[in-house]
Amino acid sequence: MSLSTTTNTTMNSDEKTITQVLSENTNVLSLWYDWFCKSHLLYGKGVRLLEKLREIADSKKFDNNSTYVFFKNNCPMSGSLYDDFRICDIKTGEVLYTIIPSSGYKSSKGKAVVYGIDNDFEEPIIMGTWNKIKKWFLS
Repeated sequence: MSLSTTTNTTMNSDEKTITQVLSENTNVLSLWYDWFCKSHLLYGKGVRLLEKLREIADSKKFDNNSTYVFFKNNCPMSGSLYDDFRICDIKTGEVLYTIIPSSGYKSSKGKAVVYGIDNDFEEPIIMGTWNKIKKWFLS
């Protein structure tokens, strides 16, 4: 499973840094890249993902002024729909981290999971509760 394949290789001039997203009255619907759920659910899902981003925004693992975020709703072949958000380099569009607050895969159902460039997205960097993920980002 590769969670780094969704990258924007050419930056859209409309992309806002994470700092801008968190400090402005951002329309969470504009942060969605792809979804399989019903469209009317995206706002509530987006608000929850934005809150998760806020909880790790003080991380030293990424720079809020040189990264952007997008949301993705996923439909695994073995499991149920789940949401993630991806933190990307604003210059290259490369995904740095894929953060799944609650996995939909049968093998990791309900667990929070982080994939990232630290290990080339080969396997989860960390998996467990959301609090464990927060602690990792803020350590």
